[in-house]
Amino acid sequence: MKSTGKRILKLSINGTVHECAAEPQALLLDVLRNELGLFGTKRGCDMGTCGCCNVLVDGQVQMSCLLLAHDMTGKEIETIEGLFDVGDPRGLHPLQRAWAEHGGSQCGFCTPGFVMTAKALLTEEPDPSEERIREALSGNVCRCTGYKKIVEAVQSAAAEIRS
Repeated sequence: MKSTGKRILKLSINGTVHECAAEPQALLLDVLRNELGLFGTKRGCDMGTCGCCNVLVDGQVQMSCLLLAHDMTGKEIETIEGLFDVGDPRGLHPLQRAWAEHGGSQCGFCTPGFVMTAKALLTEEPDPSEERIREALSGNVCRCTGYKKIVEAVQSAAAEIRS
């Protein structure tokens, strides 16, 4: 692709407006990682099939490897770095805590994408069935686990969030 020169970009990420320069064809994933130093969002397949790069855009799960960064102006983007719980001395969101407590990750590479997908699900549906959790997570791929611990982590976090 021929470069047409970088343009200034303002993105609202995790409640903070960030400004950087990016090529018009720059992907959100690349801007998050390379321009803004937000390395939690992972590069997996680059084809929108693995879910490793999932972020929330206006509360909806989106694959950042398929989104043009310049199209995200005026939208609220949430990454794994934006999850924290000021009520928890460790600063962990209930999903992050549940992942650790239930062994939801092995190598951890896919975890940010799963957690962001689960967050969107629990925001929309606070008490999902196991079937609904599996359906929501079906766009995320983990090469290490059988998904049982991941589903258990989401169920545990859902119960904590509801209480």
